[in-house]
Amino acid sequence: MPQETPEIAAAIAQPMPLEPELDEARKELVALINRITRGRDGTVETPVAGLQVYCISKPDGPKHAFATPALGLIAQGSKRIIVGDDIYVYDPMHYLVTSVDLPVCGQVRLTSDNEPYLGLRLELAIDEIGKLIGDEKLPAKANAPASRGMYVNRIGMPVLEPVLRLLRLVESPEDVPIMAPLIKREIMYRLLVNGEGARLRQIALQDSHTQRIAKAISALRINYSQSLRIEDMARAVHMSVSSFHHHFKAVTAMSPLQYQKQLRLQEARRQMLMAGADVSSAAHSVGYESPSQFAREYSRMFGAPPLRDKRRWLSEAENDALGAGSMQAA
Repeated sequence: MPQETPEIAAAIAQPMPLEPELDEARKELVALINRITRGRDGTVETPVAGLQVYCISKPDGPKHAFATPALGLIAQGSKRIIVGDDIYVYDPMHYLVTSVDLPVCGQVRLTSDNEPYLGLRLELAIDEIGKLIGDEKLPAKANAPASRGMYVNRIGMPVLEPVLRLLRLVESPEDVPIMAPLIKREIMYRLLVNGEGARLRQIALQDSHTQRIAKAISALRINYSQSLRIEDMARAVHMSVSSFHHHFKAVTAMSPLQYQKQLRLQEARRQMLMAGADVSSAAHSVGYESPSQFAREYSRMFGAPPLRDKRRWLSEAENDALGAGSMQAA
């Protein structure tokens, strides 16, 4: 069973009210996201590359997804994320940073029925972080050992204020080409020097254990359907097998085999639900030789056998389409 991380205690305890300055900034964040989404459910890709905003008024069950390096911020509501054996919770008082590719299971929670979940996601460019780390003027921080590729920090104005400025650019798109790169750089700087920023430094630090594991993850994502040979993966990143196992789990909260299994099952589900593949074709394409094993592991991860899950999804998609048609007719 997933275990609570050290970060979760502050996130799920009785929350303290935000300081007046932070609360005013949060209210502006709510207003900006509402204007961008126009109060409609869904994800909006903004004119700022890598910046998405979300509005969800009727969250459903947990969603399996693949998290890539990004900053996550919430204006209203909260979110619970499971990564391997870890649980993370964040809300308007906390931000979430993901530094490596991770298969996750997330669930949105509303503060009340009258307030939709409002949040944003900003992609983090690891090469840009590397350039910042190489700047001799960057304040020195103690090196951190390989540790989780996801963490939660308490929000503060040094992070929130440039995020607000970045969102304001959406309403003046002519300023985006010049201003957005400068503000993004400021945000990355704030993340590096704030709280657990040493973890983020590790992903861009040349030849660190975290960077080696990130390279192994990248190779695993490309070759997920092939048989997994730990010895070959360890050798490719210049680590012993035992060291590779240890650091892989330190970063991802799961073993390489567990990571590959989640990759395979998520891709098989995508093929069935989005590309119309049948169950056996999807299972075979991601590397399963045994249909029964695939069905067992799929049911364990997604809560229903593959065919039933596909039928349920198609039924929900049809109902959503009918609902949208009725709204347009009205």
